[in-house]
Amino acid sequence: MTNSWTNWAGDQACSPAAVEHPADRSAVARLVQQAHAANRTVRVAGAGHSFTDTVLTDGVLLSLDRMNRVLDIDRSTGSVRVEAGITLNKLSSVLHDYELALPNLGDIDVQSIAGATATATHGTGAKLENLSAALQSIELTLADGSTIEVDEQSDPDAWRAARVSIGALGVITAFTVQAVPAFVLEAVDRPQPLDDVLAQLDSLADGNDHFEFFAFPHSPVALTRTNNRTDLPENPPSALSNWVQEIALANYAFGALCRLGRVRPRLIPRINRTVTRLAGSTHRVDRSYRIFASPRRVRMTEMEYAIPRAYAAEAIRQVKAVGERPEFDVSFPIEVRWVAPDDAFLSPANGRPTCYLAVHMYRGMAWEPYFRAVEEVMASYGGRPHWGKRHFQTAETLRPLYPEWDRFAAVRKRLDPDGLFTNGYVERVLGPTT
Repeated sequence: MTNSWTNWAGDQACSPAAVEHPADRSAVARLVQQAHAANRTVRVAGAGHSFTDTVLTDGVLLSLDRMNRVLDIDRSTGSVRVEAGITLNKLSSVLHDYELALPNLGDIDVQSIAGATATATHGTGAKLENLSAALQSIELTLADGSTIEVDEQSDPDAWRAARVSIGALGVITAFTVQAVPAFVLEAVDRPQPLDDVLAQLDSLADGNDHFEFFAFPHSPVALTRTNNRTDLPENPPSALSNWVQEIALANYAFGALCRLGRVRPRLIPRINRTVTRLAGSTHRVDRSYRIFASPRRVRMTEMEYAIPRAYAAEAIRQVKAVGERPEFDVSFPIEVRWVAPDDAFLSPANGRPTCYLAVHMYRGMAWEPYFRAVEEVMASYGGRPHWGKRHFQTAETLRPLYPEWDRFAAVRKRLDPDGLFTNGYVERVLGPTT
């Protein structure tokens, strides 16, 4: 039987020499040692939600889906020990039983914590860092099968490198995560004129715990989302109401419109205006993780860039103008979010308040020309790509964007001198280890 792996979007696939599902750290060490002896590279697959070729290998592919346990919880301090393969959704549910929560999440939570943090996945919140900032300690299996634990005290450079590593340092098998007391969010979604939103971006980003919005090409309306902590009791919608909103409308209906746009691209401007015109306001009060994340069933590919927050409004206008050019058929909106600066060496938010702009293209439609045009805009603002999403950068173009690039490279050379944990994507974006 042929080994194979395909990502969620269905546009990245490989046929490794072996696909393994280790159940514990010792099994990981044994498989890594065997691969090293056989001169095969090792990559690790999470839940497959990266759009790049970051996982692809003809060597050994490890899936940590069996290493998905919460190992220890200290409710008094919020310190939580987890295996690296646990999904954000499962972790959030377990944490809630102990009156704890992750401080922030993205808009999906089916990723493994290892995959999400390795690619610098983030949510939105001008005062909140990306997900990897919550990692207090990281357990790594190295190329010789040995295990090390890195944290801010024991090996600060390795810790800052391993928080966002693209899987290039070793196999992360466990984390200690800093959780916060469980909280309830009040979520308000409503359409607003895009010009009004852009005129008050700073007040919206700073005046809410979590703010984001979606701007469709060809439409003057933005769909805004504010999530704020509240003392109100959680009041989840009924199962029927939730299905109608999250599945029937946000997925089935939107997917049908995307398919129509793919068949009749001339209708896309009208479709986008109709979507925003018909969008209504919603109000929910629920547990944080239920508010943050939603089901995503419409298949697409995505590119996302992190730019200095000060340039957000003008960059959004430029990207929207690109999406409205007649040679591009863009039915997906631009998604705009905010993140606080952090100190992980390869975090796209390293050292600067950040605005993230994401663009998407429905499956089966030409995405590369549109993404390249958007990337030109992002480059003019010193944009840094999301490591798990489409981009066309190389180590040569990326190095000037990261002030601590060489410190990451030094850790990589120290921990993986022979390049066991590499592939074409890693070498393209980080360069060789030697």
